[in-house]
Amino acid sequence: MRFIHTSDWHLGQTLHNFERGYEHQQFLDWLLDTLTAEQAEALLISGDIFDNANPSAASQKQFYRFLQQAKARVPHLDIVIIAGNHDSPGRLEAPGPLLETLDAHVIGFVPRLVDGTIDLARLVVPLKNRHGEVAAWCLAVPFLRPGDVPRVADDGVADPYMAGIALLYRQALDHALTLRQPGQAIIALGHCHMVGGETSEDSERRIVIGGTEALPAGLFGPDIAYAALGHLHLAQRVGKQDRLRYCGSPIPMSFAEVDYPHQVLRVDLDGELLAAITPLQVPRAVDLLRVPKQPASIDVVLAALATLALPATDDVRRHPYLEVRISLDAPEPGLRSRIEAALLGKPVRLARIDTRFAARSATETVTLSLDEFDRLQPEDIFNQLYRSKFNDDAPSELRAVFAELVLNPAEGIA
Repeated sequence: MRFIHTSDWHLGQTLHNFERGYEHQQFLDWLLDTLTAEQAEALLISGDIFDNANPSAASQKQFYRFLQQAKARVPHLDIVIIAGNHDSPGRLEAPGPLLETLDAHVIGFVPRLVDGTIDLARLVVPLKNRHGEVAAWCLAVPFLRPGDVPRVADDGVADPYMAGIALLYRQALDHALTLRQPGQAIIALGHCHMVGGETSEDSERRIVIGGTEALPAGLFGPDIAYAALGHLHLAQRVGKQDRLRYCGSPIPMSFAEVDYPHQVLRVDLDGELLAAITPLQVPRAVDLLRVPKQPASIDVVLAALATLALPATDDVRRHPYLEVRISLDAPEPGLRSRIEAALLGKPVRLARIDTRFAARSATETVTLSLDEFDRLQPEDIFNQLYRSKFNDDAPSELRAVFAELVLNPAEGIA
């Protein structure tokens, strides 16, 4: 059997206020072609379909249109989708009855029976090959919150949440083992942070609940042929095991991810065993540029921007996003206008100015009483903030501008 593992689409995401629907559509179109060309029999999506719990109508339409087109292009395709920490479990599951007609199984939250016990049968999804035969069983476990996991009776457990996650996966696996026939593999889906996983701090929302940071690789025992993981945007193995994989995000979610290998994974099974894992690189529809590579002085940066050569295109949606990286010793009035002037006429979108200030000498921390704090004037607070950042008093002209803003706030906003 062959399936495609992908995750962390984050449909509807904006990059510093720039809409990214065009890039996501380019990826989805490519994925449709890939599913066809690779003759995939299943598509596994490991969470964070949308960038937030209340996605726009356009993002939802984009997602559901893709599912319809995928089934039309590859009629035998099985699709399994789990919710990530960015997704709304209920919203994701709402169209479930309709999606079942497309052989798309959506697991947004942990289902429960009337008596409150977990409905393990709904968490174990059969994967069929092109001949309609069950070739594998998929443990479709969404992002787990403390209320989702079973309670562990042992009072000596150090972390009941972690123990509950391990117990839920074990219960789902035990149920799958009762269903599996010889020659059928077991696949696990999960949206979680595993021990040792490399994160992108600029775009990944931390999953830290009650101090829990990451799950051990031992969560997925040898009965599991492959674990298709989501949440971390960098494609990587877990615990140096090929069968435990984050496929990564298909497009860079921040400038920190410019050099990530954006891909999906093609996974081949041979009966119950993992046969091969092949990365399939996702073409980048829009480039992300960092100029310069490391923060530099304003003169160096402006010179680099002036010589920046980019291919001409009238399609603004294809203009690269630009992060300008500057190192300063003090505030630079009019910095943005100088950068925009250097970029005038160039087919590029200025997304971010990353300003770094030279290291300042350590200053003594001053602790104020409530009475002293109450006597502080806005100008005093402004000057103390400036001094904490630049180890010097604010220039008189800057203090004058601040004082005028305090006296005439409406004019400042205008």
